[in-house]
Parts: sequence; C-alpha cells; structure tokens
Amino acid sequence: MILLKIFWSFFQIGLFSIGGGMAAIPLIQNQVVTIHNWLTLSEFTDLITIAEMTPGPIAINSATFVGIRIAGIPGAIVATIGCIFPSCIIVSLLAWIYFKYKQLTVLQGILSGLRPTIVALIASAGLTIFSLAIWGDNGFSLDFQLINYVSVIMFGLALFILRKLKPNPIYVMLGSGIIGGVIYMIL
Repeated sequence: MILLKIFWSFFQIGLFSIGGGMAAIPLIQNQVVTIHNWLTLSEFTDLITIAEMTPGPIAINSATFVGIRIAGIPGAIVATIGCIFPSCIIVSLLAWIYFKYKQLTVLQGILSGLRPTIVALIASAGLTIFSLAIWGDNGFSLDFQLINYVSVIMFGLALFILRKLKPNPIYVMLGSGIIGGVIYMIL
C-alpha cells in the first residue's frame, strides 16, 4: 500500500511540475511534508540541498531519496518511476502536437502565458528555503532573537561575491558549505 502511495504522490509531482526541477519543489514539499508527513520541513530542506548537489534532475533525486527513506530500494524505484512516467507521456504528446500545430498563434500565446507562472513557482520555492534558513522552523518573524545571523551573513557574503566577483557558483556553494560547516561545528 505504501508503494502505491509513493507512486501516486510522485506521479502527481511529475504530472504537475511544469517548468523543471525548481518549479517542482513546492509540489514535492506539499506531498512529502504537508500531506503525508514523510519528512519534516527541516529534513525537506536538507533533501533539496542534497538533490541539488547530486548529479541529475532535482525532482528525480528527491523522489529517489524520499522513496528509499520511506520504503527502501523498492520505494526508490517506485518513486522514481512515478516521477518520470507522466513526463514521458506528456513530452511525447506535446512534441507531436507542437510539430503538428506550431504555426498557430494560440499555441504561441499559451506558451507565453506559462512563463510567469513558472517564475512564480521558482520564487515561491526560493522564498520558502530562504525563510527556513534565516528564521528556522518558526517562519518569518520580526523578532530579532529568532534570526539566524550566521545564515544572514553567509547569504550576504555569497551574494556579494557572486555579483561583484562573478566566480563559478559551484565554488561559492562549496566554500559556503565548508565555512558554514566549520562555523556550526564551533558554535
């Protein structure tokens, strides 16, 4: 029964995550944290961090991780298949429709209308992760005692370095991870 729940949850994620892996993050969070309580919000943030760092699409990495956490290897396989199955069907269908009707202005209008929605989904995911990093599980608060100042300083420095020096973002992520690990081991 749990394998069916895992498959159905990730099938829905795969079905409705239009716009790539980052757009799938709010959907994964809803299924995994809110609906099924398979992970806490803090564990979910760790999941996203690991899924972004490992090779492959974030939604598939997340599905595999959650599946293995809930039901072992069979869970990982079922979750991964559930996540990619809708995409295979949808992409095949859309490719056929696009090549058949690509000259229609209605189709071009639909594609243009989807762009702002994808940006909003990605922004929502980013703000959720930012809020968790700065205020923790408490959520947004104006109470200065709840702010994680190490995270604020790390974020500010990383943003400054990325904007002014323009290094490879991977180096900034690695450096931030190492510095953050050292700081949190000391504290």
